[in-house]
Amino acid sequence: MKRLFLFVLVLALAAGGYYYYKSLQKGPEYALVQAAAATQTHDLATFERYVDVDALTGHLVDDVASQGGVLSALVPGGGLMLRSSLGLLKPQLARAARAEVQRLVATGSLEEAQAAAPKHLVNISLLGLAGRVVGPDSKFEGIKYSTDKGQEALVGLEFSQPHYDTTMVVEVKLLKQPDGHWQAKQITNAGELVRGVARLEKQRALK
Repeated sequence: MKRLFLFVLVLALAAGGYYYYKSLQKGPEYALVQAAAATQTHDLATFERYVDVDALTGHLVDDVASQGGVLSALVPGGGLMLRSSLGLLKPQLARAARAEVQRLVATGSLEEAQAAAPKHLVNISLLGLAGRVVGPDSKFEGIKYSTDKGQEALVGLEFSQPHYDTTMVVEVKLLKQPDGHWQAKQITNAGELVRGVARLEKQRALK
């Protein structure tokens, strides 16, 4: 009887693990895993299946530009430029951000990605700013939280930031697409992250 019970328990755990795996394959976390894998294999088509680069960079430009008051702590002159010429700069910043992301996925090189961005009116790299949040020494600590609201999901990705001796959570909003797969659309706390890094940078400067 005991062996039969153990056999049934093992089957139940195996079945549960299988269904969990299958649900994960269809969930928002799976989309982010696939996008991350695509950056390692430099597969831009797969990356763009799971990340809406236009939407994400467009939101990012809006969110970062709204923090013009603190950007001077991170980008010399950046805050003044964004406050005075946002309407003119936004299309260029969006194009530059998209070019940077595409080049980063294609080459795996942050330097090449930043060099690929068009620089006519302003020299502000959104990937450079992102590197202040998740730097080259950062490590992925895990999924902090995940909320699935039917057609929309929020996933919090936690990263270490050794430069500031802390961790940071990047919140990604994903939407379910008509064919059932999930696609990242926005980093919802980009403005908060920029403010946080600016505050940490100021604290470091005062030490």
